[in-house]
Amino acid sequence: MQADANSNLAGPLEGEVSAAVPVGCVPKHVAIIMDGNGRWAAARGLPRLEGHRRGVEAVRRAVRASIELGISYLTIYSFSSENWRRPAQEVAELLGLLKRFIRNDLADLHKNGVRVKVIGSRDGLTPDLCALLSEAEDLTRANQGLTLIVAFNYGSRDEIARAVKRLAAEVVAGTLDVSAIDDAAIASHLDTAGIPDPDLIIRTSGEQRLSNFLMWQAAYSEFVFLPQYWPDFDKAAFEAALREYASRDRRYGSLKAQGS
Repeated sequence: MQADANSNLAGPLEGEVSAAVPVGCVPKHVAIIMDGNGRWAAARGLPRLEGHRRGVEAVRRAVRASIELGISYLTIYSFSSENWRRPAQEVAELLGLLKRFIRNDLADLHKNGVRVKVIGSRDGLTPDLCALLSEAEDLTRANQGLTLIVAFNYGSRDEIARAVKRLAAEVVAGTLDVSAIDDAAIASHLDTAGIPDPDLIIRTSGEQRLSNFLMWQAAYSEFVFLPQYWPDFDKAAFEAALREYASRDRRYGSLKAQGS
């Protein structure tokens, strides 16, 4: 991810929740499907790589806004298991951006108390990339601020399949009884074990689908679909999504307190 004058989290990162967002209505966990980099670039006659570079800047804005707004967990869909099907040059460029982001921004994330966790399969990844992902997690493991969850080489179906394989292995080994497999057991074997399910999932670019993202965890999430392409995402767009979230009535299958 490109280094530039705005490549860190400089600027105030502490403060009250914006007056634009109802007090007490800020979700604990927000997940974002960052969509539209290529279309943003095409609309401006720019190469797709420039769209991805500008998308990195939007990631920095989202992290800063999450800290300022008091969000505890932010998950970003950075690279899906299906993205390997893209042209080899674009894949190489995306991986290069991720590596530069970690190298350039990790120190600032750590300084500001951000804990980094990476979810997704690491099978088949190059040793240098695996080392960078582990470094980001290890350096920030004890931090108590925002938890930034990076979904890399991630696909929800693959995640669930890997969890089921681990459960099956425990059954075969005799350490787990089949009768003990329930939704909690499955959740505890997912990449997101120990992380609360997302309260809100935001997708930019106007598309309205999950695209194999957090399908198990999204069972009771609220969804907000924004028309902006990801490079245009800023704190104002974030706050607009949070205001929409605050207007929702989350009942988790039950009735309202006053009856419905």
